[in-house]
Amino acid sequence: MPLTDVAIRKARPTDKTQRLFDAGGLYLELAPSGGKWWRLKYRINGKEKRISLGVKVQ
Repeated sequence: MPLTDVAIRKARPTDKTQRLFDAGGLYLELAPSGGKWWRLKYRINGKEKRISLGVKVQ
């Protein structure tokens, strides 16, 4: 199921880092401090990597 705007707005920080996945490796990472980062997971030569695409502005 795709990640919706409502789900992103309702997401609240917990004591551990959370990841809300969308599709194709894209996810929103929620830090315990309240920060939100868009990240993308991908593989090159069998090694998993990730890149930060930016922050979610409140």
